Amino acid sequence: MLGVFRAVLLPMFRNSLPFFVLTCLGSSVCAQSPAPAPTPPPALPAGMTLVLPTDNDALFRNDGPAFYMFVDRDFEKVKSTPWEGGQFGFVRGPVRLGDQVIQMHFHEGIDIAPIKRDAAGEPLDEVRSISQGEVVHASTSPGASNYGRYVVVRHDWGQGPFFSLYAHLSQIKVESGQKVEPGTVLGTMGHTGSGIDRRRSHTHAELDMMFSSRFDEWHTKNFRPSPNPHGAWNGLNLYGMNVAEFFLAHRNNPALTAADFVKQTPPAWKVVVPRKGELEILKNYPWLGEGIDQSSPSWEISVADSGLPVGIKTSAQTVTKPTVTWAKDEGISHTYHSRGYVSGTGETGTLTGSGARFIELLTGDFEVPPPLPEKPKVTTTTKTKPAIKTPPKAAPKKKKK
Repeated sequence: MLGVFRAVLLPMFRNSLPFFVLTCLGSSVCAQSPAPAPTPPPALPAGMTLVLPTDNDALFRNDGPAFYMFVDRDFEKVKSTPWEGGQFGFVRGPVRLGDQVIQMHFHEGIDIAPIKRDAAGEPLDEVRSISQGEVVHASTSPGASNYGRYVVVRHDWGQGPFFSLYAHLSQIKVESGQKVEPGTVLGTMGHTGSGIDRRRSHTHAELDMMFSSRFDEWHTKNFRPSPNPHGAWNGLNLYGMNVAEFFLAHRNNPALTAADFVKQTPPAWKVVVPRKGELEILKNYPWLGEGIDQSSPSWEISVADSGLPVGIKTSAQTVTKPTVTWAKDEGISHTYHSRGYVSGTGETGTLTGSGARFIELLTGDFEVPPPLPEKPKVTTTTKTKPAIKTPPKAAPKKKKK
């Protein structure tokens, strides 16, 4: 398919021709004077041009089966390949609860199917940056992450940093620090990473917000001695929005910003946390806040089902530890629709262990773990055979004369 369907953010122009009215001066003299200038449209973020990451534009034709890569499913002895498993959200891991089947595994991105393959079935699709930005991470080792080879690009649209991520690449054609434009080739589609074969080659794409610059400390606290080769660009530190829906919404309304889209996302649960200084997430994304200049003992954080924070405001409630104050009643346990962060039913809930770790990362409220004690040095000695002592020679006997 030639070309890329582009959702381009353009200014909303008004009629720029002079607009005059007749104003009478005295009884018989009239002069032309300009009418008041129309109110200009709101300024739009610079560089907010969006393009799809590959030549597959079936998303804009409402053709889900052609756009998304299917998943292999074996549920209740029935094997299938639903394309819906390539969408964003709770689209994987079916379980039966009574008479209903729910999907309990969250897919934090979209899987875009290839449209070009070589004779051996390898994908040939170029993977491109969705917007202007800078490459901040290029992981060339296919075995260092479930993402396989992946690239992260930072976009500064005037509302805090957003990060697009492109995973499972067969090759990477950029390096960290490189500036990119909309459509800059980042690499080639592939099937690197875990659980993917050539048949299911695709590009996994995300549009994320970053939680913490202290991610390495948090990772060490919770996962050591497992190493973190990706620094702050680890997927556990990047939480995404529904990027496909954002593309569609932005195409219909080019004035829509990523921040606006996030704020429009409905919350799935709310948690109140002790207020201990400034939240880094608010420093980076101040538009998340509401009334944050007021003093209060706590923060109330609204969280989407993806884990993305969608609103933060002050709370008069005093708590000593993070406390869930509300959860959306889906008629089932909250663990199924909160990524396992919240347990309980109805509109009440409790943070699980993974939920408590999630809030620690989001708020930065955790202690730096002490270094592991050094292992005692093992002194190796080389065993040698004891020297064999040779008995002294006996003095020669004197001959008798």
